[in-house]
Amino acid sequence: MIHYLPLVDATLNAASALLLMGGYYFILRKNIPAHRACMLSAFATSILFLVCYLTYHYFHGVTHFPGHGPVRTFYLSLLGSHTILAVVIVPLALTTLYRAWRRRFDRHRSIAVWTLPLWIYVSITGVVVYWMLYHMKFS
Repeated sequence: MIHYLPLVDATLNAASALLLMGGYYFILRKNIPAHRACMLSAFATSILFLVCYLTYHYFHGVTHFPGHGPVRTFYLSLLGSHTILAVVIVPLALTTLYRAWRRRFDRHRSIAVWTLPLWIYVSITGVVVYWMLYHMKFS
């Protein structure tokens, strides 16, 4: 069953991106309960992603990209930015959620403007990395 986890991870990343965009949509329309539900669901989805990701790599190890040339350079650049921002997003997301929980909405907004686009980027690039690693065809 471990071989299904990369697909599960990509699905969780896609779900997280959609939930984050939904949360943004709802906050623009001042629908606080829907915003809260989307953002907490995105956080839960991201935690589940992390558990699946770590489980897969604990049992499977590293998966090497099979492409060469410019596509490999692009892949490694994308993976590098994805990985660095995935590390950065953890304290940003936790701080953003904590400030909302404490009802410090002025401070919540000041960090959310950074957290949201970075978190969406990490979620979407996670799907692209999965696709490039497992579904691109190389001759």
